[in-house]
Order: sequence, then C-alpha cells, then structure tokens
Amino acid sequence: MTARHEEIADELRRAIDREEYTVGSRLPSESELAAHYGVSRGTVRQAVAALTAEGLIGSRQGARRVVLAGRPNQSFAELRSFAQWARAMGREATGRVVTQEYRPAGHEDAVRLQLAVGVPVLHVLRVRGLDGEPVLLERTVYADWISPAVEAIEPDCASVTQRLYDDTGLVFAYGEHVIDAVASGALDAELLGVRRTSPLLRVRRVTTTREGRPVEWSDDRYRPDAVSFSVHNSIGNNPLARKRAE
Repeated sequence: MTARHEEIADELRRAIDREEYTVGSRLPSESELAAHYGVSRGTVRQAVAALTAEGLIGSRQGARRVVLAGRPNQSFAELRSFAQWARAMGREATGRVVTQEYRPAGHEDAVRLQLAVGVPVLHVLRVRGLDGEPVLLERTVYADWISPAVEAIEPDCASVTQRLYDDTGLVFAYGEHVIDAVASGALDAELLGVRRTSPLLRVRRVTTTREGRPVEWSDDRYRPDAVSFSVHNSIGNNPLARKRAE
C-alpha cells in the first residue's frame, strides 16, 4: 500500500509537469498543503523532501518552496532504472527492442565488461518511452553470463532491471556515468522523432553487481526536451567529477 506522503508527492509532480506550478513559482505553504490534502504538516514535509531530493523544487529554511524544474529530472543520488524513475514521477515507462544480436566482444566491450576479446556478448538497441512518447535510446551490451537471461525477456518489457531481479535475483548495485552531448544521426532521429543533427543528451554507463562484477555497459541517448539530470553534492560528499571530452 502506497504511503500517503508518496501519493501527495506524486500529485505534486503531476501538477508541476502540467505547469500548474511553473518554474520560478512558489508552492503553497506547508499549512495550506496540509489543509488541502487533509494530512499533518509532517506528512507534507515528507512529500516535499522527496521533490527536493529529485531537484524539482528548492528549499530554504523559513521560506516557501520554489519550483526549480518543470521537466522530469533523474537524480544520480541513487541508482534506479528508467522504469523505476518513471513510476516515481507518476509516469508510465514503455520499452521496445529494435534490434538484438550476439556479437564477438570488441576491445571496448572487453575492457568495460572485464571479458576476453571475442567472447559472444548480447547487443540490444531499445527505445524507451514516457507515457508512450519516445524519449530515450539504449544501446546496451550485456556480459556473456547474463546475456541468455536478457535474451529471454519479451521485447516490450517495461523494466528489464525488474525482470532480471525477478528471474535471477540480480541486483544492479553500482553505476558509473559519463555525460555529454552528441548530434542525432539518421537512425536516432527516426526512432526519437527529432530532426537529424538535433542535440541529444548522452549518458554512457557501466553497471555492476554488489561484488563489482560488470553486468552491462550502455550508450543511452535522451531527448533533451524530455529529460534532465540532477546531481546533488556538497563540500563533504562530491560524487561529480569533471573529465576531458573523449
């Protein structure tokens, strides 16, 4: 059963997405929100804290919360799948496999997945959507030991991460992300419904188990009008690093 503060957070996310609260505007006070939803101010604080952690709103002690982003934000404060993140936003995630085939591991595959060159690995090109609208292309290479389980998943599965957990008990525990921008090629443009050479937000990631065993590496390309990213850091905990473009 969904907790009340989670339901309120979902309602506020949808309101921000519908621009009932536009970027730069202030949310109602805690007392007003508590009266509106018929809950305590503590429950409202829990809902607001979730939106603050996602980068949707800003918080300052003694001041009304300000809307910082109107588009869905994906935070790197925790490792979540695309489907899990979409559900947290009150959106429906979709998926469709475009191509799927085994290829001998090349040098990059071998380095990222800690395999020998030439080992058969599964390459999957998948289109992901929010509420039926394509927003992301995933070009994922799966390690040989998990490839058969991925291959058996239906092509329109909304959450490969969840299915792998259900079927094999696999937990995606750690991820390294490199973010940059690339121009859309002909195939990307066709699958995402954008103009060729349009800028796409690219995230290259390697995901591992709790033991550090690589599961996959992926080149993910997002439509920038649909998704943005937030990274929360501080002087005591700074996971964000600047790197030269490759």
